[in-house]
Amino acid sequence: MTAIQTKPTLLSATLQSTAIENRPAQVAWTLFRVVVGLLMIHNGFSKLADVQGFASGVVSFIGLPYPVFLTYCAAYAEIVSSILLALGLFTRLNALILLFTMLIAIFFHLKKDGWQISPLETASLYALWFGFFLTNGGGLFSLDTAIAGWLRKSSSP
Repeated sequence: MTAIQTKPTLLSATLQSTAIENRPAQVAWTLFRVVVGLLMIHNGFSKLADVQGFASGVVSFIGLPYPVFLTYCAAYAEIVSSILLALGLFTRLNALILLFTMLIAIFFHLKKDGWQISPLETASLYALWFGFFLTNGGGLFSLDTAIAGWLRKSSSP
């Protein structure tokens, strides 16, 4: 007799993290996700503290349209996505959003300062972390994993 195998849904596949059985590595993964998420929140709030300054000094400088609107979009994306990343909820989607904002920041620093390491360093390190979470998910101790487990249990006969 063969067991009925259910095809994973897009949601459950997106929520599922890369499997690593090593508990200490999963604890470190969780710690990194929470710390990176919480540290990133201030970037959104700093944009809100000086919307016009960021809009004219950054968004307009790199040539994007609607600088004030895009400043608010970036600020709220960074605040909300950072909180959700720290919680491990829709980790890949939020990592993608945050990675996009960091790629824009890297572009800005390259355009403004060239290849000077200091301005590029923070945005590049954040981008690497967001790329990691985009690729691997939230880890064992995330809301994504809990939801994926619940979806698996509710869809099995």
